[in-house]
Formats: sequence, structure tokens, C-alpha cells
Amino acid sequence: MSLLVVGSIAIDTIRTPDGKEHAEVLGGSCTYFSYCASFFTTVQLVSVVGEDFGAQHIDLLKSRSIDLSGLVIKEGGATFRWAGTYAEDMNDRTTDDLQFGVLAEFDPELPEAYRSAPCVFLACAQPELQLKVMDQMAGDPLVVCDTIEFYIENNRDALGEVFRRSEGVIINDAEVRMLTGKSNLVKASDDLLAAGPKFAVIKKGEHGGLLATQEGLFPFPAYPLREVADPTGAGDSFAGGFMGHLSRTGNASVDSLRQAVVYGTVMASFTCGGISLSRLSSLTSEEVLARAEHFSAMLRTPG
Repeated sequence: MSLLVVGSIAIDTIRTPDGKEHAEVLGGSCTYFSYCASFFTTVQLVSVVGEDFGAQHIDLLKSRSIDLSGLVIKEGGATFRWAGTYAEDMNDRTTDDLQFGVLAEFDPELPEAYRSAPCVFLACAQPELQLKVMDQMAGDPLVVCDTIEFYIENNRDALGEVFRRSEGVIINDAEVRMLTGKSNLVKASDDLLAAGPKFAVIKKGEHGGLLATQEGLFPFPAYPLREVADPTGAGDSFAGGFMGHLSRTGNASVDSLRQAVVYGTVMASFTCGGISLSRLSSLTSEEVLARAEHFSAMLRTPG
């Protein structure tokens, strides 16, 4: 089964607590998501970059056999750029610079071959744009969406429509609290599911997350790491592993969702092991499977 992702590709500058600056590295929601998902399924990518986007970045994505037919390269345009500095504990970061470039006018038109994709991930973008993507899809795909606080605050009506039309949502704890007005994540998850999605994953960073379904809750930890090199893209990597598993199996049962959480957590952990995609670019399928088995064993209790 194919998996369609629509979102951003970026050039990042990352400043880590050791004082090092990692300039002009590959980033963006589509990048991390598609690279991680490609370990499980065929990925179709829709995004936009400028003429300044390096050929080495294209080659890296192509090395995972990611379908780039939906990638638009705007002549004379500049690729979306983000620069940020991480605090000592790597949990907090400050945005130092943000240049939307060609992303500011992103108006995705899906290639005809993409419109029948059975699984769709709408990475963080304006809800109106996410709705436009939904309107271009044929059939009844499994659609999962992401969002951020800015759109919760400023595009709530359109975001509500996105949620109503989505099978699932992947969102962090601060976002779901803003959306529902409830600090208790269990109560907040009830409101989130009442808004339309059949399942929700509430991410809590280094503390793991919470999978909420109509059948109940499944709390899960993060994969324990002794060192974190760069958490940029960890959330999108989680989504890539999560959706990659659902696409590969064609199954969104509760058991499949729980297994998807395992793969999502594992892919996020590998991303954190290097700057940008440096750890992912050397990753093997055997390493993914071994860590998934280890993480699954950690989740089991005797009896």
C-alpha cells in the first residue's frame, strides 16, 4: 500500500547545547516523515522547495525510493528555512529565525497517481490547505493529521473540519490542552475523540505519549536514550514510523495501532541519535526491527 504525505521540506540551522552550530542541514516535516515511513511502505511526497535546494538533498530522499513526483521546485524561489537553539536539557528550544520562502504560497495539486493513495498523512500546515488535499482524494483513505498551537488559536473552525474528516490525529500535550481547555490528558483525549477522529496519539516528548481510542487508553514511554544529539524532527519521525506500519499492514485495529506506536517510538529514537538525518541515513531495517523487538519486550510485564 502507498502512503501519501503533504507538508514542508526545510533547510535548518541547529544550535546544540555544546555550542556547535549545524548550518544548512535538511529538515521539515515531510522530510523526516517520509524517510522514516520508507522503511515500511512506499511513500508519495508532496511539498515545495526553492531553486536553492541542493541536489544532495534530493539524492538522499531518492536513496530511500521515495516518490518525488509531487515535489515542486520553484524557479527563483527560496526554500523554507528554520534556525533554532536548544536548551541544556534539549527539551526546550528557541526559534532564532524563520523564513517561509516558497512555503508561504504552497498550494498543493496532487499528481493523479497520488489521489488514490489508501493512507494519507497531513503534516502540520494551514487547515484550509489540509482540507484542499482531502478534497482531491479519491475513495475513502485512512487520513491522519497533525497541527500546531498557531492553527488551534487562529484557524479553529477549519481545523475542526479537518478533525471531523480524519481517522486519526497526532498532536502534542500542549496542543491538546489548548484545543480542549483541559489539563487532564485523559479528559482531554475524550474531547478530542468526540471531535471526530477514531484515535489520537498525544505526544509528551521524552515522557512518551498516550494512544487514545474508543476502546480505551494505551500509555507508552519514550525509548530510553543515554544521549540525545538532536531532537529536531522526532515528532515527524514518530508519525512516519506509526503511519508506515499502518500503511504496510492496511490495518488500523487497536492492536495494529499499538504496534504502530512501537515503530513510531523507535523511529523517533533513531532520529534523536544524530544531527538532522545523519543517523537515519545509516540506519538499516535490521536495526529498526531489533530495537522494535527490544522496546516491545520492555513494555511487557510478567503474568
